[in-house]
Amino acid sequence: MTPGASPSISPGIADAVHGVDPAAVLELLPARPRLLALGEPTHGEDVLLDVRNEIFRHLVEREGYRTIAIESDCLMGLVVDDHVTSGAGTLDDTMARGFSHEWGAFPGNRELVRWMREYNDGRPDAEQVRFAGIDGPLEITGAASPRQALTGLHAHLTAGVAADLLPCTAKTLDELLGTDDRWTDTAAMTNPSRSVGRTPEAGQLRLLADDLVALLDAWTPQLIAASAPEDWHRARLCGRTALGLLRYHSAMADTSPSRMTRLVALRDSMMAANLLAVVERGPALVNAHNGHLQRNRSSMRMGGPPVEWWSAGAIVGAHLGEEYAFLATALGTISHQGVHAPPPDTVEGLLYALPHPRCLVDPRRLATALAGSTPAPRVSSWYGYAPLDPAHLTGNDGIVFVKDTGHGQVSSGSGGG
Repeated sequence: MTPGASPSISPGIADAVHGVDPAAVLELLPARPRLLALGEPTHGEDVLLDVRNEIFRHLVEREGYRTIAIESDCLMGLVVDDHVTSGAGTLDDTMARGFSHEWGAFPGNRELVRWMREYNDGRPDAEQVRFAGIDGPLEITGAASPRQALTGLHAHLTAGVAADLLPCTAKTLDELLGTDDRWTDTAAMTNPSRSVGRTPEAGQLRLLADDLVALLDAWTPQLIAASAPEDWHRARLCGRTALGLLRYHSAMADTSPSRMTRLVALRDSMMAANLLAVVERGPALVNAHNGHLQRNRSSMRMGGPPVEWWSAGAIVGAHLGEEYAFLATALGTISHQGVHAPPPDTVEGLLYALPHPRCLVDPRRLATALAGSTPAPRVSSWYGYAPLDPAHLTGNDGIVFVKDTGHGQVSSGSGGG
């Protein structure tokens, strides 16, 4: 396709585009997926969160989805889950303590939590919608101490198995962990020598974490019988998170050229493990960046050569097959960030030329309508926005297109992506 030229569109383009009717989402798919993922190309835009909320509400109320997961700290998300299922805490406190990356400040997230609590009020447990964070306790600037995850796992095992089966005491864990600021030193992200991830203490903690998780697995029947099912699920979450954090801290201490690739791949691997655990409990919905949910490899450039890794969506898709579905979201303009009308030879430009302010696109029909030509890739003028990759157009099960974000809210936090 000639750069700058409008693509030649067949009359079939009309068959590929519909209004954003939540009821039409599942009509794009051959069967109802166990996990339906809705991506976004940037974080924090009000209109994208409103569209997400509308789609997710419909799928919960009409299609029986029972968990809503988002790209936020998995341990902090337990605060939100407690609030929406039992009413624990106030909404203000939940938004302040239950989200990472400062995303509790977004009105769309607040509205989602408020609606989930309202929906669950008075419903039996089996009919309630649950909340889950899928991200590790990570920020772009660093990672949390593994203390909360390790001690949570140890406490669950202490209450459920004989003391002589435990590989260590709580006191031993505390001594090996030391002060939390050793783990959370933000300088370690750019200076591996500041990381504690490969100290003798960290190495011993990795072995103990592995032993604790193995004990949890080996005594599953007794542990489930001795406690509420939710306690066992949370112990498993603590185990996954402890191992993931210790691996991540070890990678932060790495000085090889592949250090950044390891870090981003570990993060998505943690997300994938959390998503697979979520879908064990029933049909689920997830909202995160397109780059974390797409089926193809993700990539980014951070001052050097491109870094590539397999996204959480690619990993989960490999496990679930057709039970995983991915809807990408695309944008026309983000005017308050200097992202103006897209070039007409891009996917976004093609959709921007249509009269719909929002639309749902069947990417396979769109590809057919393009008569075999591949649109040009859009180049983002703002680092916080990632356009669609036209080379992988049909790797999406659907595309939600929003023509303009208006004056949405953008995260000032350091996390996400």
